[in-house]
Amino acid sequence: MRAEERAERFREVFTSLTREIAKVVVGHEEIIRGVLICLFSGGHALLEGVPGLGKTLLVKTLSESLDLRFSRIQFTPDLMPADIIGTNIVVETPEGGRHFSFQRGALFGQIVLADEVNRATPKTQSALLEAMQELSVTVSGVQHPLSRPFFVLATQNPIEMEGTYPLPEAQLDRFLLKLKVRYPSATELSEIVERTTKPQTEVVQKVAAGPEVEAMKALVREVPIAQPVKEYVTQLVLATRPEHEGTSEMVRRFVRYGSSPRGAQALVLGGKVHALMDGRFNVSFEDIRTVALASLRHRLILSFEGEAEGIDPDQILENVLARVSTQPGKVALLPEGL
Repeated sequence: MRAEERAERFREVFTSLTREIAKVVVGHEEIIRGVLICLFSGGHALLEGVPGLGKTLLVKTLSESLDLRFSRIQFTPDLMPADIIGTNIVVETPEGGRHFSFQRGALFGQIVLADEVNRATPKTQSALLEAMQELSVTVSGVQHPLSRPFFVLATQNPIEMEGTYPLPEAQLDRFLLKLKVRYPSATELSEIVERTTKPQTEVVQKVAAGPEVEAMKALVREVPIAQPVKEYVTQLVLATRPEHEGTSEMVRRFVRYGSSPRGAQALVLGGKVHALMDGRFNVSFEDIRTVALASLRHRLILSFEGEAEGIDPDQILENVLARVSTQPGKVALLPEGL
């Protein structure tokens, strides 16, 4: 199949998935797009929002629209790594002998919902981290590969901190995008009430299976990106680092550590998916800007002053985006005050 045909099929599947999810989930167009960007980039998504906004419903509906194994894990403080990975148990053979057999845990799905991930202890969080990064789990020294595609969507509540274990920076960095799920508008709220209080329920159709998802992930990697756009990505990431020459006063005051190289990878992969979604086989500056906040907001570590003043990382990133020039032949930081 030619590249143009593959790109057209990609757009068709992306649009169909969006349409199927919208049958059940009201609004949240930006969140749905972000989740699908993560899926086709081969990354994982972190959904942050107060309870009742449809985070779990969105993930469940996505799993129904894809022919993939779905697994949900409700994270709690007493959840142990073996509860999600699996464990070796003693099995008796018909001949009377005994041997150890590995019983797979809930992580051996393909779309895994890690609900309230920040309620688990660091020990359990680290088990999830290995699965996300290595696409395998290790039990008693034996490595067990996970089926592909393997896609983790984790949720967390930003307002209830009691009894939680905030995700360490190393694990936050493993999420391709951090998506903020916001309150619905008045119109959307009315539609939610209408849909959820009537007897009829929408039937979600299967759109694609695992092999096609893997093929589309490979297509995303093939999308070319011009050198000026790569330079733009580099300058955006460097501009989040307080020690970098020319960084804005806002970054120097409120940021302790800027984005890691994974931030640049997220910008490029997200930009490639966005370009394909828009029917183009090249990445534009606007594609990068569209995914910038979701790609970088969880990769900024605020300074004490930034935390004390309640600075939102999105404010800092808006400042960074305003200061990196995209003029032809000049991708660089603009002087302070311009």
